[in-house]
Amino acid sequence: QVQLVESGGGLVQPGGSLRLSCAASGSISSINTMGWYRQAPGKQRELVADIISGGSTNYADSVKGRFTISRDNAKNTVYLQMNSLKPEDTAVYYCMMKVIRSFRAYDYWGQGTQVTVSS
Repeated sequence: QVQLVESGGGLVQPGGSLRLSCAASGSISSINTMGWYRQAPGKQRELVADIISGGSTNYADSVKGRFTISRDNAKNTVYLQMNSLKPEDTAVYYCMMKVIRSFRAYDYWGQGTQVTVSS
């Protein structure tokens, strides 16, 4: 049983910044990947960034150089610092944790937090 709770979404102007947080609780493996996905109107859900337990990161091309993902393993929390926001970044952002059990990957999802970039 894993629960993920996102926070930090809101309305910002183009060029502004937001920091999203996701706190995980429950039966959490020490070896996991955490990440952020987003779903914009009319589009399918897409990976924004993820980070493994050891700290290696991966970013979508559309956010590279503007967003930074980080994690605090002691707090089981992942962050997404979003700078230079664009209207195209408007979406519901979902936190994800991936764990491996019995050679299968299991994904856990938060409820989502709305990010709106508009002038």
